[in-house]
Amino acid sequence: MIFGVIVACEIGFWIVLAAGLAARYLLGRRRLGAVLLAGVPLLDLVLLIASFFDLRAGATAGAQHGLAAVYIGFSLVFGPSIIRWADDRFAHRFADGPPPRRPPKSGRAYMRYEWREFGKACITWVISCGLLFAIIVFVDDPDRTDHLWSWIRSMSTMLGIWIIWPIVATVSSDDKSDSARDGGRDLEKERPR
Repeated sequence: MIFGVIVACEIGFWIVLAAGLAARYLLGRRRLGAVLLAGVPLLDLVLLIASFFDLRAGATAGAQHGLAAVYIGFSLVFGPSIIRWADDRFAHRFADGPPPRRPPKSGRAYMRYEWREFGKACITWVISCGLLFAIIVFVDDPDRTDHLWSWIRSMSTMLGIWIIWPIVATVSSDDKSDSARDGGRDLEKERPR
């Protein structure tokens, strides 16, 4: 049952997002669009309630419950930026808005962007693992919740791998800053006095 609710929530996310953007830009009903877009997190609440009742009814926590917790964490943290991404593109295409913003490719802006995305991943980890741990404590039956520990390990591994990108961005940003400073000093030395 939970897997079906997850699929329904994911489909619902895109339907509500499309309806909100269509109301805002195609129908010119900005307030209705805002209400629809604000309703997107309600899908997470539906999923959380469904997971709670499924476990309360005696179900053994499985992959679907782990996926539900991860989905909730991801959509709460990354959902607003996905909505902004879609909104930028919709506005550009249908409302003569400016071209969509693109993530920076290099320099300090790229470094800040990657650290911000990693920070969002950390918040996702806290929410998802917090929900997983809450389920483990709530059910209080290791035989029924053993599978959820593997989700916590997987999320932790993912976070450990994700940190590579901001570190690489920081190193490449520092290298460019150093070479710009060194290059500037070399030009000063070569300049005739």
